[in-house]
Amino acid sequence: MIRIATPDDIPVLHALVRELAAYEKALDEAVASEEQLAEALFGDRPAAYAHMATADDDGEVIGFALWFLNFSTWRGVQGIYLEDLYVRPERRGGGHGKALLTELARICVERGYERLEWSVLDWNAPSIAFYASLGARPQDEWTVYRLTDGALARLGGGGTS
Repeated sequence: MIRIATPDDIPVLHALVRELAAYEKALDEAVASEEQLAEALFGDRPAAYAHMATADDDGEVIGFALWFLNFSTWRGVQGIYLEDLYVRPERRGGGHGKALLTELARICVERGYERLEWSVLDWNAPSIAFYASLGARPQDEWTVYRLTDGALARLGGGGTS
């Protein structure tokens, strides 16, 4: 049901990323190419890792988890940041999302990582309920900030405005 992604998975992974972006009402922001995903996952210096969820009956890829390592200065150890978790809507409820998270939790325990973290959109009530059912707690005291596009270029280019 859950396996590590291979280079052959790039086309379906790319399609699933775009499905997730559409679900999150942000398809226009999903500009990563198949080549970029391949480089990020399988290049000389991988920046991320992925696991694929497959259907029990025919092995069709129906979901994925894409993640990378982070580091906690407070804990003094690495952890996993789950960038994306997605199971196709018609396949939800079959345990694939839980199996993907279980695999990441297993990796954390096996490697001595002390955190498995992710973000969820405030309006995504089904996902919030699912995560709560697993014992995950929202970190309400934190607000995520992001620099992209022009703001990132201005700051990174030495600008102050």
